Amino acid sequence: MKKTSFLIPLAALALAGCGGSSAERVSASARAGTRTCPKASAPGWKRLANDIHALVYCPAWMPRPLDAVIGGRYANGRSVDKDRSYLISFIWLERDVGGISGEVHVNLRGYPGRTALPVCVDLLRVKGRLTRKARPCFADARGTRRVGAIRATVYTANQGADAWHVLYAWRQNGSLYSISEHVAPPYSSTQVVRNLDRMLRSLVAIKPSA
Repeated sequence: MKKTSFLIPLAALALAGCGGSSAERVSASARAGTRTCPKASAPGWKRLANDIHALVYCPAWMPRPLDAVIGGRYANGRSVDKDRSYLISFIWLERDVGGISGEVHVNLRGYPGRTALPVCVDLLRVKGRLTRKARPCFADARGTRRVGAIRATVYTANQGADAWHVLYAWRQNGSLYSISEHVAPPYSSTQVVRNLDRMLRSLVAIKPSA
């Protein structure tokens, strides 16, 4: 897989400051106690938590026109690996005579029991022979965002399903989680960062049933 890099303008990443002001952190933490996973979304996220026997995060807000209903209108896949790591994807596409003219694509990942960044393998041709080279799937850290107990690192050079995305990754209770959004019309890089900031503030922790 070829590594894909995408450098987001520093001005876009500075919208809310490196981690937001103290007042922003406190107010976001206070709101966290009253947030709930939307009624239409909750069953799918609860089912995911039960299937992997681990905490997951339901986004109470998504960039328009997406919702967070797993298996719903904008669902783009629900993948759970043997190690219980998961990828939940949502997408909206706008097409015209020239092809795809707009895209809103959001990924949510979790790696229960693991805090190390996932590793992707590139296939490189060296002197006519294919060789494999391992590298982090998330790269080019550009500061952090803090909301309540979550301190997320911003990555702007990512691979696989997160290529051309801005990605926020954080560690919680011995596990790694991430949210990402593709930088593409109708949203600019600045708007994508705003969307991710708002999604991060909206996250609702869903625990598996006892």
